[in-house]
Amino acid sequence: MDKIISMDAIGAFLKDGMTISIGGFMGCGNAHHIIDEILKTDVKNLTLICTDTARDDYGIGKLIDDRRITKLLASHIGTNKETQRQVIEGFIELELVPQGTLAERIRAAGAGLGGVLTQTGLGTEVQDGKEIVTIDGKDYILEKPIHIDLAFLKAYKADNAGNLIYNGATRNFNVPMAGAATVTIAEVEEIVENGQLNPNFIHTPFVYINHIIKA
Repeated sequence: MDKIISMDAIGAFLKDGMTISIGGFMGCGNAHHIIDEILKTDVKNLTLICTDTARDDYGIGKLIDDRRITKLLASHIGTNKETQRQVIEGFIELELVPQGTLAERIRAAGAGLGGVLTQTGLGTEVQDGKEIVTIDGKDYILEKPIHIDLAFLKAYKADNAGNLIYNGATRNFNVPMAGAATVTIAEVEEIVENGQLNPNFIHTPFVYINHIIKA
């Protein structure tokens, strides 16, 4: 099946109030062209899953600047003053999640797990409202999976089937997000014919990818 779509098709996948995710770390691995395309639509009230919001007017930060995000699950917002401003004023509902926990909660959704157990955050606000499980005399926080409606990834290369290869550190959160989403769309720099990618070096298998866009 041909999974290649055009950039201007992005709007058809968006709807108000949905949960989206964007891979990357401080803009490295963000689907920058897709973000620009989202801003051409009028979609709003989005829940965003990401490790950070980069900085003002860059990467994910552009969605914050344009007030498209009303709920945010992220590891930190310290590099984006506009995110901080909107959280303080109450426009964005923020859940800060320790970075390793965030990755595991996303991975758990893709693996079909009911949750993950971690000691990260015990005795802090992180555990508020969450179930504590005791195993062999040690307490753990039960962290539930994060399910995503629509994931946007950034990869270096894909084949027509949707197998992906990332470049260096851009793998980061793009990899677990692919499996946690109902629909996954990858922005890639190059598309090759099936069979041209070395199967030993494929980072995200085609089964997780619904559509690819050359950008």
